[in-house]
Amino acid sequence: MAEVRAQLNNLRMAPRKVRAVANLIKGKKVTDAGDQLSYYIKKPVAPLKKLLSSAVANAENNFNMVKDNLYIKELIVNEGIKLKRFKAKGFGRAAAIQKKTSHIMMVLGELTPGLRQDKKTRDKQKESQEQSPASTTDRNTKKSNTDESRQSKPEIKREIGSKKGFLGGIGKKMFQRKSV
Repeated sequence: MAEVRAQLNNLRMAPRKVRAVANLIKGKKVTDAGDQLSYYIKKPVAPLKKLLSSAVANAENNFNMVKDNLYIKELIVNEGIKLKRFKAKGFGRAAAIQKKTSHIMMVLGELTPGLRQDKKTRDKQKESQEQSPASTTDRNTKKSNTDESRQSKPEIKREIGSKKGFLGGIGKKMFQRKSV
């Protein structure tokens, strides 16, 4: 049974905070874990999502594994080095501050061992990704159509809400903040 490892060292977040998010996705399928991370609002989500995508890319490119067959086997968050700083306190004292870092190691396993992706299907996927820039030209034409629709909209008349005749012109003098 093959395992795929990906590691992130010296993440500038406290391991306690990273573990809170990491425990949510431990043991889940890769696709489910990615969905879970995309909806969770915490600071460690972005590095964990990036680490997950890196581990999946390693599995697909190096071992020809199928993304839907992968799950998070292990997710270990260890403490990294501490940056030691000092903060000034009253009466000439100084208090120590520890800025903590984390080391994260992710291990992906296979749900059904030995399921691999053929080189032919892998090449087809690469070709389909290369053809996607043609779809961006379609997007550009859609953008130009929306620009034309914006230009063809009638202009808003600003005179409708004007207050020129408000109290016969005396209202302006009466409600002015500065005296003239």
